[in-house]
Amino acid sequence: MSSTFGTLLKVVTFGESHGKGVGAVLDGCPSKINLSEADIQRQLDRRRPGQSKLTTKREEPDRVTILSGVENGKTLGVPIGLLVANKDQKPGDYDAMQFVPRPSHADYTYQMKYGIRSVSGGGRSSARETVGRVAAGAIADKFLFETFGIEIVAWVQSVGDVEASFVDVDGISREDVDQTIVRCPDRITADRMIQCIDEVRDRNDSIGGAVTCVCRNVPPGLGEPVFDKVEAKLAQAMLSIPATKGFEIGSGFAGARMLGSQHNDPFILKGERLGTKTNFSGGVQGGITNGEPIVFRVAFKPPATIGVPQKTVDFEGKQTVLEAKGRHDPCVVPRAVAIVECMAALVIGDFALQQKYRET
Repeated sequence: MSSTFGTLLKVVTFGESHGKGVGAVLDGCPSKINLSEADIQRQLDRRRPGQSKLTTKREEPDRVTILSGVENGKTLGVPIGLLVANKDQKPGDYDAMQFVPRPSHADYTYQMKYGIRSVSGGGRSSARETVGRVAAGAIADKFLFETFGIEIVAWVQSVGDVEASFVDVDGISREDVDQTIVRCPDRITADRMIQCIDEVRDRNDSIGGAVTCVCRNVPPGLGEPVFDKVEAKLAQAMLSIPATKGFEIGSGFAGARMLGSQHNDPFILKGERLGTKTNFSGGVQGGITNGEPIVFRVAFKPPATIGVPQKTVDFEGKQTVLEAKGRHDPCVVPRAVAIVECMAALVIGDFALQQKYRET
């Protein structure tokens, strides 16, 4: 199983949804970065379950413990061990699913690949695996901000067919995003999103959505073409997040409907450097950052585990009706915001270190 991500800034995640705990080891983080558990906890709190009526009712405090790699509030330049204990496991909720692969979940594919699977909550295929990513990504996020002034902000762009209107990518902050429980900075649209999720949850169903992310103050020159282009690694990072089904950067699929004369980003002088008048490229050209904000979007499917009775078959092919019990998100995007930010930080942090060593 591939549980490692990154080249110089490398993260390994571990743990199952209903095991004793989950976590990560982050290797390659530079030394002398100011770091405390509180720095990491802020992002974990935005990801954790039970934080609002829109999320699963599983009550997990998700308190992180730094096991290694930090002393007297400074990183040592050695692997940083991170652990979050599971407090509210209820593996018994999944007894009925032991012999029935949940539709559109990873039960069948994991069983076929490994010949065994974690029945309780999906194990490594559960979104709980992302706890380790967020813990490690929060460290990368702090390193990027302290070293380069890079700011990474994500928000909920849509829930179902409810779409946010204009969002100021140059000025939006995490504080703006967190003013609503659905994490959409467009207040009027946020209310409609909340209503939509409420209605779906009351029907024991689920719904999908999309998250947009902007990375500001990223210096030009990051990226390793041709196969490790910035957009390629961001796509890999985002599509490795559970429940993701789509990724686009800059103009994305809308660019396929434009003319070159409309889509090209003319160069202009911005202070002492070249910049672009528009940003249909999304901050990346030729797989390398151009100094403009990196803007991308990630699509999340409706959560697969739902309470609506579903006609399906068990592993022996016998017809049955599955009505999932347990505590599940009706929509994952409000909690996915922190995951998207942290995975983006791991990607950009890795590229920043690669460029640093290229120039030395």
